[in-house]
Amino acid sequence: MLSKKIKVLVVDDTIVYRKAVSDVLAEIPGVEVVGVAHNGKIALSKIRTLKPDLLTLDIEMPEMNGIEVLEHLQKQAPDVSAIMVSTLTSEGGDMTMKALELGAYDFLLKPSTTNIADSKKQLRILLTPLIKAFQTGRTTVGSMGSCCRPTTARKSVPRQPAARKPVVSGQAAARRGKSEIIALGISTGGPNALSRMMPMLPADIGVPIVLVQHMPPVFTKSLAGSLNAKCAITVKEAEDGEAIQPNIAYIAPGGKQMKLVASTDGRNRLIKITNDPPENSCKPSVDYLFRSVADYYVGRTTAVIMTGMGSDGTKGLEVLKQKGTIVIGQDQASCVVYGMPKAPAEKGLIDMVVPLDRIAAEIVKTVK
Repeated sequence: MLSKKIKVLVVDDTIVYRKAVSDVLAEIPGVEVVGVAHNGKIALSKIRTLKPDLLTLDIEMPEMNGIEVLEHLQKQAPDVSAIMVSTLTSEGGDMTMKALELGAYDFLLKPSTTNIADSKKQLRILLTPLIKAFQTGRTTVGSMGSCCRPTTARKSVPRQPAARKPVVSGQAAARRGKSEIIALGISTGGPNALSRMMPMLPADIGVPIVLVQHMPPVFTKSLAGSLNAKCAITVKEAEDGEAIQPNIAYIAPGGKQMKLVASTDGRNRLIKITNDPPENSCKPSVDYLFRSVADYYVGRTTAVIMTGMGSDGTKGLEVLKQKGTIVIGQDQASCVVYGMPKAPAEKGLIDMVVPLDRIAAEIVKTVK
């Protein structure tokens, strides 16, 4: 049970969205809207007096934008977190990636409709699960300053129990030596976690990486560009029909499903981008990708499951474990939301549970 309400400050330069977001937040149990601000400068002055736990923060605002507010929060109020309100544009995607790397909790898309009733309906669907995950994180970690920024996780966080021996029905396939592919699933907290983990991978890792990060269209391209600038390996948004190559990470495009298929000569594995329906309400879906990897890399896969809401990836990991996959899970203390790694850990599907800063080293051990 929550001991006190989460205090939220709504920051947006548009009165319609300030009203819509405030109204939706007021409907969520355990939430108190303590104020509104129409630009970043006013937000900073109100943060000092109102002491909110969380901001809903528009990115593009006059005088001081959302990125500048976040940079200030990092230095002056690290325990205050933010959910960014983004636009579905290339510039919006790039700025959102920067915000997430600066420690923003997550983001939601600004509704395209100008009808306030429709806007509220869309915001309710997007905002409610984020707020509930934020509330859960506060009860398990103590403050969002530590939950959002894994390096400052408090010592009071319970130790993550060792993963149980994997439970698989029937006879699981044996390992065939070193892995020849890395399959990774991640969601809430992902851009920040990936920007810390993936630069630790060596340029000559020697295998391809296929990756699902739950995101809408446009944003996955921005994520790929941001990671590519930081990493020794190449990172790109995956394209339909391309043959996967070593030392390249392929990010599933937002709003599409991604799987692996065999080339006509049977020698190469190709990316297949489809419009298949969502799984676990996710498109792209980790389960969808993981199942296809299991078809082609029996006994030769490393799967990684990281921070995120829900349990997307668990069913795919069950299939992968049957095919002799090594599974690495991010530990609770370094997750922004301990959902996607928790579900398979409880089923005994994870071979090693490690902090964010050790994931890359464990990956390398499985492929070298």
